[in-house]
Amino acid sequence: MTLNTTLDGYEVWFVTGSQTLYGDETLRQVAAQSQQVVEGLGTLPVKVVYKSVLTDPDGIRRLALEANARDEVIGLIAWMHTFSPAKMWIAGLDALRKPLLHLHTQANVELPWNDIDFDFMNLNQAAHGDREFGYIQTRLGVPRKTVVGHVSNPIVRRQIEQWQRAAAGLAASRTLKLARFGDNMRHVAVTEGDKTEVQLRLGVQVNTWGVNELAAAVTQSADADIDALVAEYLDLYEVQTELLRGGERHQSLRDGAAIELGLRSFLEQGGFGAFTTSFEDLGALTQLPGLGVQRLMAEGYGFGAEGDWKTAILIRIANVMGAGLPGGASLMEDYTYDLLPGDEKILGAHMLEVSPSLTTATPRLEVHPLGIGGKDDPVRLVFTADPGPAVVVALSDMRDRFRLVANVVENVSAPDLPKLPVGRAVWKPQPDFTTSATCWLTAGAAHHTVMTTAVGIDVWRDFAEMAQIELLVIDEDTTVRGFQREVRWNQAYYRLAQGL
Repeated sequence: MTLNTTLDGYEVWFVTGSQTLYGDETLRQVAAQSQQVVEGLGTLPVKVVYKSVLTDPDGIRRLALEANARDEVIGLIAWMHTFSPAKMWIAGLDALRKPLLHLHTQANVELPWNDIDFDFMNLNQAAHGDREFGYIQTRLGVPRKTVVGHVSNPIVRRQIEQWQRAAAGLAASRTLKLARFGDNMRHVAVTEGDKTEVQLRLGVQVNTWGVNELAAAVTQSADADIDALVAEYLDLYEVQTELLRGGERHQSLRDGAAIELGLRSFLEQGGFGAFTTSFEDLGALTQLPGLGVQRLMAEGYGFGAEGDWKTAILIRIANVMGAGLPGGASLMEDYTYDLLPGDEKILGAHMLEVSPSLTTATPRLEVHPLGIGGKDDPVRLVFTADPGPAVVVALSDMRDRFRLVANVVENVSAPDLPKLPVGRAVWKPQPDFTTSATCWLTAGAAHHTVMTTAVGIDVWRDFAEMAQIELLVIDEDTTVRGFQREVRWNQAYYRLAQGL
């Protein structure tokens, strides 16, 4: 099964609340104006489908159940065009298991002051109809995003798009199968976690396969397919001379191509959208997978090094949320600092596995020794991430819940790094290095992260709300004392919210 990393095939349903009190003519006007609103959302990346005007409890409940049962439906947008008594929505909202966006809007931008009569007032009651709806959502504790304004406003459409992308990420996680090749790196804490809980919270199936099952798939790679993939490498990348045909290390490139082919076939046959490897468990593989991992991440797969399945999940989610946007998502790790006062920077990388989706430059394909793993020197793509805004995100298991920590950063131009043979990024974190690092450590956030340059922090906020996962954000407004207070408050809130 080929991995789908687009928003094609997803849809969001648009429903409007009203009641029969106003008569059929008013309801026809409500339906017509609702369809006009949907037409105003036609430029969004996920198709918005107008469903109906809902006027009774049973109709609302049945629509919620239908949405739950449809895999292509990733969320509902609800608007109370007229006054819809909110008790009608209790059963439906209680049954709904898809993300909800409450759109507080109206059909007209400006009021026709000279023509307003009470028929107009009866028709256009969203100003208080939506407040009734807001009350019942809060009363029931319904997670949702609220967007306020007319759909002609680009800010409104952008907020809805961010919600759509987050909903697509959640939908992808709920159908995600993840293959762990081997186990976690020994004695490492942050790569551990509750795989049963993550399946309950995010729907991800996390299971393990012996690395020699992957090695067996690698041996099935046909010479003709390896030849074709090597030719693709030569066409796409600047290739180190010794890796070229006739070069003394050309076999290393062919071995890397065989590993990519084996990985791809194993993942496609099993329907997996994410995977992990570990340098401590390589079995019959000739080298630690590097090049193939980098390319699969760039195509949308999730990946975690050293058995880190939580990071693999996040990369897959980030790739889906950023579908169609410039930039990408990659495994990342804070490696070392440049501590020049007032100009501190973080140099991030990993042994091999940084996705080339972080650069628009042509990566260089190289082979270099790797001091761990005990295998042949692996091939890898070498590059530096493009300058520009990014978010660094980590998922940690806090025993009684999962915690997302996200730092808004700015990738910057890097000096020449002629002796660093890996993909890398150099960034300045918000609000400053000291505050960022102090808060990250305070949160207990993982050292394996996802760097995403396609989607910003608002999409992650929406995702955390939908998934009902704790999110701590480090951005331009963060202070150490304020962050410490938030961590303590969250500790109390999330324990209380789970009940006794």
